[in-house]
Amino acid sequence: MSEPVNSALPPLDGVRVLDFSTLLPGPLAGLILADAGAEVIKIERPGTGEEMRHYTPSFGDSSGNYALLNGGKRCITIDLKASDAVEKLTPLIQSSNVIIEQFRPGVMDRLGLGFDAVSKINPGIIYCSITGYGQTGPARDQAGHDMNYLARSGLLMMGGDDTGKPVIPPGLIADIGGGALPAVINILLALRQAETTGQGAHLDISMTDGLFAWSFWAQAETTLTGIAPKPGNALLSGGSPRYQIYTTKDGQFMAAAPLEEKFWQNFCSILDIPENERDEKPDPTAMIRRISDRVSSEPAAYWRERLSGLDTCVTLAQTFDQALDDPLFKDRGLFDKQVSSGSEQTIPALPTPLAPIYRSRQSQTVRVPDLGEGNETFLPTQASKQ
Repeated sequence: MSEPVNSALPPLDGVRVLDFSTLLPGPLAGLILADAGAEVIKIERPGTGEEMRHYTPSFGDSSGNYALLNGGKRCITIDLKASDAVEKLTPLIQSSNVIIEQFRPGVMDRLGLGFDAVSKINPGIIYCSITGYGQTGPARDQAGHDMNYLARSGLLMMGGDDTGKPVIPPGLIADIGGGALPAVINILLALRQAETTGQGAHLDISMTDGLFAWSFWAQAETTLTGIAPKPGNALLSGGSPRYQIYTTKDGQFMAAAPLEEKFWQNFCSILDIPENERDEKPDPTAMIRRISDRVSSEPAAYWRERLSGLDTCVTLAQTFDQALDDPLFKDRGLFDKQVSSGSEQTIPALPTPLAPIYRSRQSQTVRVPDLGEGNETFLPTQASKQ
């Protein structure tokens, strides 16, 4: 009879991850794995570490950005271009389950740390490569950032102002939604597969490829009608009064998303629109203007009271500091976990998208790794030279 599973253990307890990545996509993927119980060892340049350590605002000897993405990990420093780098990393590679890297295609191969070389050291390794455009294809070597990938995928052109000019999204959709999250999903799938086959895998994560799931509705419309959504003109991008941002009298913003008919009817009732005048289909633009005029006639407090207790899918927009102080998130324990700078200073940790059952198994305070603090533990032959 098999031993019962210890439900108190985090689900990735015993999994070791070597993280060669920098900035956002790879480090966030590693953070999610660490929060789920994996041991994540971050590999950085000697002397300066990765770029994110030097971003503002400062937090101890590092930065707040670095702390949120790397709290709870370990860190070693090694010059990957050194002739003995692979030799020094070999014991770690042999004892690891996952490698995350974010270089352009071919860079890790030139360093002797590509998938083919590493899989000879550890045939069961899960090797996750995150790039902008993938390991193959004509754009594989192109540099880019989040907005470049949004532009190439067509997603950027779906939202725009009155002139049709696209707007800069406030969230890093490609880095997180096209990179970090798909990386975690595929790493978990590969780990599950390795349990039965013993074989590793090379995961080719293209941030641009990962964006198409975000625009499924546009794909349906374009492929079936032959007409691509115009900037700011589709149901979910500003063309409908049922999915729109309205401004209150005191300059606050109402995010209205009463897409379903029952919510739309409730919303129109709050706006005092007669039942026989609620069909927006003949002239959506006119209805947007009508609602805009009505919402702008009263302050946010008035609308907050009118909306209370009635299902409308309408929310008054909060600033980020208001969101951090919202009882909703405090009640769910989203910011209970803390990151320590190594001194007495702490800040709330970044809430990774884990279910509460797994969040409850995390340490409630984690530390930002010092640069090279794990060298003596993981690279003992190198420690005296760093």
